[in-house]
Amino acid sequence: MARMNIAPTKSNLLMVKDQLEISQNGYELLEQKREILVMELMHMVERVKLLEREIDKKIQVAYPALKNMLMAIGGDNVERISHGVKYNFTIKEKPVTIAGIGFLSIDVELPKKQLFYSLLGSYPDSDRVMEDFFQLLKLLTDMASIRTVVWRLATEVKKTQRRVNALDKIVIPQAQETKKYIESVLEERENIFVLKSLKTRQR
Repeated sequence: MARMNIAPTKSNLLMVKDQLEISQNGYELLEQKREILVMELMHMVERVKLLEREIDKKIQVAYPALKNMLMAIGGDNVERISHGVKYNFTIKEKPVTIAGIGFLSIDVELPKKQLFYSLLGSYPDSDRVMEDFFQLLKLLTDMASIRTVVWRLATEVKKTQRRVNALDKIVIPQAQETKKYIESVLEERENIFVLKSLKTRQR
């Protein structure tokens, strides 16, 4: 590891020692931060897996119910009912704090369920089908929100890992090498000075 290109003086030795101490403390703190972030990331990934299973279950209920509805009353009637259903969804950014770090996620505000069609000429289980898809939509929006956090958390883990590696592989070894070099030069100078003093006394 190449040392820093600085003069081997006592003041520079003090500066390098300070830098080394700061770097080592920073390394420990960043390593702790990285471990916490990885644990949080694993926790979020588990939540994603659970949501994926819930979404699969809901899909297996919602789409067969819609298929049955299509077979019972025909596509034209289903389309007529669907044209009468109009919902407005609010999507906004939501601040999320994980391990003391702020992230931006998304928050989808689902509207209250309403009855948009008359009972006459509608399929008996129309409400059931709509409820199933409403629940599916809620799960999908939750998934989008969590995936956004997971992606940003993973980015933060990578960034922290790069900093940890830089300190561990470059900054700290470079400071240690420079410290050893300056100490050896100063010690050599001290020895030369002592030898000269002894020779002067002998004379």
